[in-house]
Amino acid sequence: MDLRVKHNRQAKLSALLDLSHELGCEDRQMAILGEGNTSACLGQATFLIKASGSSLRTLRKSDVVECKTSPLLALLGRRSVADEEIEKVLLSSRVDPESKKPSVEALFHAYFLSLPDVEFVGHAHPIAVNQVLCSLRAREFAEKRIFPDQIVCCGSSSVFVPYTDPGFKLAREIRRRTNAYVERYKHLPRVVLMENHGIVTLGKTPQAVLAAMLMAEKAASVWFGAAALGGPVFLSKRHVHRIANRIDEHYRQRALKI
Repeated sequence: MDLRVKHNRQAKLSALLDLSHELGCEDRQMAILGEGNTSACLGQATFLIKASGSSLRTLRKSDVVECKTSPLLALLGRRSVADEEIEKVLLSSRVDPESKKPSVEALFHAYFLSLPDVEFVGHAHPIAVNQVLCSLRAREFAEKRIFPDQIVCCGSSSVFVPYTDPGFKLAREIRRRTNAYVERYKHLPRVVLMENHGIVTLGKTPQAVLAAMLMAEKAASVWFGAAALGGPVFLSKRHVHRIANRIDEHYRQRALKI
């Protein structure tokens, strides 16, 4: 293995483990037991992802699988696939056949990591966010904003995915709705919200993934407090656009590596 490639892999693995431990931190209650997963891009050909059934809080090197991207993207290009075929492709996508099985959500991780400037992806089930996503106001939470830092860290809106069976069908629906978001807004989302399921955050750095995750959870908590006092007051489209395009906020994003 080329020394630069080896160094890149080691650096990405270390960053992925750190991100996983942050998201799996018990005090944050974003993922318990085997919930959630994380991934990191190693280039166009492969990526690293948490193994199925492992814990984000205690993730080790042996719990991370390197997968080939192309067979997973090819699978997503099909309209329907039997569960047995999905299992076969997931296992055959492993660079090391002796490594653990990747999560079935490796399908949407492969898609996200194929997008420009997406180097890391995090998926979790935070309590406050999921309280909203399991409510009648889930889409509203995805599409509107209630305070400036939510815009800075999570973007001016999020992709909303109505409940879809986890696995192949969900990965295809995520891809479809994210592509539609990019077509409409001409930029990538920072946050994808899945009804009755959880949240995905993505970015060029692990700091961007973590910042979006933490701020989404804070926004959901603020939302509940506002709901108890008569309901949230949403920022206008003009104010959202202004915050999203302020020079000083862009400077802050660069300083925070988000």
